[in-house]
Amino acid sequence: MTVPGRRSSTFSRLLRHGFTDPSGAERLLDLPELAALREDPVLLDALGATADPDLALRGLVRLAEAQPETERQTFTTTLLSAKPFRDRLLGVLGASEALADHLARHPGDWETLVTYEAVDLHPGIAEFERGLAGATDPVALRVAYRRCLLGIAARDVCGTTDVAQTAAELADLATATLRAALALARAAEPADAAQCRLSVIAMGKCGGHELNYVSDVDVIFVGEPVEGADEAKALQAATRLASHLMRICSETTVEGTIWPVDANLRPEGRNGPLVRTLSSHVAYYQRWAKTWEFQALLKARPVAGDPELGSAYVDALSPMVWQAAERENFVTDVQAMRRRVVENIPAAQVDRELKLGPGGLRDVEFAVQLLQLVHGRSDATLHSGSTLDALAALAAGGYVGRADAAQLDEAYRFLRAMEHRIQLYRLRRTHLVPEGEDDLRRLGRSLGLRTDPVAALNKEWKRHASVVRRLHEKLFYRPLLDAVAQLAPGEIRLSPKAAGQRLEALGYADPAAALRHLEALASGVSRKAAIQRHLLPVLLGWFADSADPDAGLLGFRKVSDALGKTPWYLRLLRDEGAAAENLARVLSAGRLAPDLLLRAPEAVAILGDPEGLKPRGRAHLEQEVLAAVGRADDAEQAVAAARGVRRRELFRTAAADLIDSYGTEDSPRTSDPGALVDRVGEAVTDLNAATIAGALRAAVRAEWGEELPTRFAVIGMGRFGGHELGYGSDADVLFVHEPREGVDEQEAAKAANRVVTEMRRLLQLPTTDPPLLIDADLRPEGRSGPMVRTLASYAAYYRRWSLVWESQALLRAAPMAGDVDLGRRFVELIDPLRYPAEGLGEDAAREIRRLKARMESERLPRGADPTLHAKLGRGGLSDVEWTVQLLQMRHGWAEPGLRTTRTRAALFAAHAAGLIPTEEAQTLDEAWVLATRVRNAVMLVRGRPGDTFPSEPRELAAVGRYLGYAPGHVGELVDDYRRITRRARAVVDELFYGS
Repeated sequence: MTVPGRRSSTFSRLLRHGFTDPSGAERLLDLPELAALREDPVLLDALGATADPDLALRGLVRLAEAQPETERQTFTTTLLSAKPFRDRLLGVLGASEALADHLARHPGDWETLVTYEAVDLHPGIAEFERGLAGATDPVALRVAYRRCLLGIAARDVCGTTDVAQTAAELADLATATLRAALALARAAEPADAAQCRLSVIAMGKCGGHELNYVSDVDVIFVGEPVEGADEAKALQAATRLASHLMRICSETTVEGTIWPVDANLRPEGRNGPLVRTLSSHVAYYQRWAKTWEFQALLKARPVAGDPELGSAYVDALSPMVWQAAERENFVTDVQAMRRRVVENIPAAQVDRELKLGPGGLRDVEFAVQLLQLVHGRSDATLHSGSTLDALAALAAGGYVGRADAAQLDEAYRFLRAMEHRIQLYRLRRTHLVPEGEDDLRRLGRSLGLRTDPVAALNKEWKRHASVVRRLHEKLFYRPLLDAVAQLAPGEIRLSPKAAGQRLEALGYADPAAALRHLEALASGVSRKAAIQRHLLPVLLGWFADSADPDAGLLGFRKVSDALGKTPWYLRLLRDEGAAAENLARVLSAGRLAPDLLLRAPEAVAILGDPEGLKPRGRAHLEQEVLAAVGRADDAEQAVAAARGVRRRELFRTAAADLIDSYGTEDSPRTSDPGALVDRVGEAVTDLNAATIAGALRAAVRAEWGEELPTRFAVIGMGRFGGHELGYGSDADVLFVHEPREGVDEQEAAKAANRVVTEMRRLLQLPTTDPPLLIDADLRPEGRSGPMVRTLASYAAYYRRWSLVWESQALLRAAPMAGDVDLGRRFVELIDPLRYPAEGLGEDAAREIRRLKARMESERLPRGADPTLHAKLGRGGLSDVEWTVQLLQMRHGWAEPGLRTTRTRAALFAAHAAGLIPTEEAQTLDEAWVLATRVRNAVMLVRGRPGDTFPSEPRELAAVGRYLGYAPGHVGELVDDYRRITRRARAVVDELFYGS
């Protein structure tokens, strides 16, 4: 009797044995069906050893209740007397609710767990075929399948088999099941069976001998007519047999389903015929197959049907598998496959995804299969469908470091064991780690983690996933470094040929040069070489993820050669997580940023500073430039210092643009391209304005000291005035001056002209820094007019002679350097011209349209594709800007928001004022942003300005990557550009031309 207020001794024992619901367990133990068991201490010990004692006890009660009266005594006696049986049965009941359900429906099946002959410890296909032999219909086949599964699960949970053996047994059981299902289909349709030979080729995990408890079984069907039969009719018969086989395995009956049979890996996928002849398969793979289809064939294995036909299939296609790495698009296909896997995971599930998430099973499988494809063409020992066997072969051949392979093997086994136990619980196909405490506890205990199983499980899982994440990239690259460094004598390492093959497969166009760079960087026993060997495996992966890995590696060698002796450089890359990845992105994305960096490599420090990539404002830049000018001994030295600041800031801007456009492992690519365009335009404008201010100060100081005899201002025009400069833009300007009191006007004009001449000379001096070209062609009278005018002269000219195009050009005018008050008064002078009272007249509007039409016909370069020219082409920058500027001149007098030099700001203001509908405004903005980014991309990639897409494939691919297009999708970029600009041109035709 239990004393009130005190727990029974049974309750306490149940808690000690791992029950989470001891009260419920007590009630179950008191049931009459367990009367013969409840007092025996071995029962509680055995239940406590299971993954979920409560679940095991509930299953045991159901099984005992289901026993016929005549059998119950035998069952209980066997359970108490036979420890191996007790451990197997309770182990299964504590790990699998689904198999407990099966035993409750088929209470006699417990007997399959009682006696194990030696052969039962590791059964093969023949033993499973015997276990399924009595099944004469799909329902009986399901019952027999589950009966066989009981034995596999028992060996698994009791540790008789390891995870690889369990996966192999599951694949063998699937093979036996496919054979039994085919036999049932043949028996049901003997006429069809007589007409054809049919072979079932297992693919995926079944073909690789590494199946899960619950998984689609991937297959491909090959059919041939029997001698004398019509081929078309034979293929129809084979198709009916194959379809029937799939239904037998896949359909849900009173006994549930076995697993879906998936034939979508066949040629043309679900759109292709279910059954093909061998010659049809061969023809498809020779002509049409993609890289992933050859990767899938790594695991092809004949399992059912005609064995000769199955062998012929493998013999015919296997050579093609090992030639896949030589295909033209192998590298881009592989990169695309890896991205697709990650991108298809729902964001909410990525942290629980055991198979496809970062550091998941697919990372290991993908890496192993890629290395098999690369090196298997010259090494037959790598021809294995099993991930773990292939990994061991790669390590034995020196293609993967032995320590790395051992760590990956351990991690893969742990993750697969997790996957097995998650699926075993309810026999459902899932790769998601459960979230519930009870589920995690059962999962942890099933893997032998008994002390705080939830915390221990999470710790082990994260540890192994972290190992996979860290190693799956290094797996490709570390052996390359071992091959060139040659530090450990006697170690098996990659041959030069194998190293070259691997680099080629990873996207390096010149493997020999890449190996030379690696040898220069990583050879030797110095601390510097040791750090490089630590950094390079990751860097090489980032380079390979770009459009030009060779350029990235070459740039890294040059930067390392320049900075290798400085104490901070390698430490920065090693210790600052973002710095190394940022550097890799910048060096491999094109020519401009690396060229800027190599002129002053110490700027690499910018990449490791969290604040380093943010643009400096104009006030900050101007202060720094003017201070540098003040310290210089002469004008040339002063402007050299100013241009040095400009070069550094150009690098900062380009680096930030590239990193945000590509994205990094820790931060995705920026989703707002308009914000990137605005940031680049503002930053380049600010640094050019500061540089011009520095050149002006230097020119004045050299001849006149602190003050010029005339007030002087530089007015930005075009993209400069609009704060929309790109990396390759000239600075369009006007120069205005006003003699100081008491200064002769001619003397003032001479001084102003000499300042302009000196500024332009200084800014274009040949140095290692990029020149800043100043273009004053938008001045009154163009190239025929004076370079610099007084404010009064501008006023007189604009009053008497100004043409409508000059008023339009003044829409972008903004003071950039020099006398602030003079710049303000110049703006006051031109405002009535660019925003005419009551708006632009119809005659003037007609003249603007005429000029635009003439420009379209005359200024587009000969031979240029008008649909792809970013500046002057259809729907490009010119189209959008002239449309917006016409609205500014017509409505700026009444709408203050339109009085801006910035195109996007004016467009948004026009929309806010109701002058452009929402959809049209968005269309124009999208086209303008895209065209601007194309021009920026061309300059970043080629190192020189351009308005059209590059024709060289690598350069075009790099432009595509900058614009967010994955490898192999450049065609989509060009199509999207044409589509977006075509829609913009339709809006321009309506709003600008009124058509």
